Amino acid sequence: MASSSSATSKAFNNMLLSALIAATMAAVLVSGFQYPVGEKMGWKKPTGKETETYNEWAAKNRFHIGDTINFKYQNDSVLVVSPVGYLTCNTTNPISRFDDGDTVFQFDRPGFFYFISGEPGHCKSGQRLIVRVMHPSQAPEVSPSPAPSPSGGSGRDGGGGSGSPGVSAAVKVTVVSCFVAAVVGLFVVYLFV
Repeated sequence: MASSSSATSKAFNNMLLSALIAATMAAVLVSGFQYPVGEKMGWKKPTGKETETYNEWAAKNRFHIGDTINFKYQNDSVLVVSPVGYLTCNTTNPISRFDDGDTVFQFDRPGFFYFISGEPGHCKSGQRLIVRVMHPSQAPEVSPSPAPSPSGGSGRDGGGGSGSPGVSAAVKVTVVSCFVAAVVGLFVVYLFV
């Protein structure tokens, strides 16, 4: 009878440990990634000498529910606005307003999010951003690499680009999380079997 109780206890402990590992894996997989808006430049009025616009920056990334974007700025603000507010640079009726200089905005749904500066003239100068958050059922978009040009360069313009699509940080986090979960699972199987 004692061996039956011991076997039941061991099975319960294994099941409890497995549930704990599954919960940990789920938390890691659901956690988002934080993107710095404007990268080193931050959130400020464009001068015209930037290498890319805010929307070009956003187009390079794949945003998912749970991801955040971090606006770093001085003497400015961030407004979340409607599509019409975005197109007209209307600062009078924002959905949300932030002016703390270090705003972290988390995406809680798929779809489009519209951001503009609250400072007069900044939006019309290009300080605005549209972010598309992927629906959970949408796979990351991967396009084929372009063929090398006859001049020997790579990319569409024959320049020195890599010619291969980038992998978003969210995909990298997911892959690493799955790898860690697999290693932990193998370790648990080794310990308890």
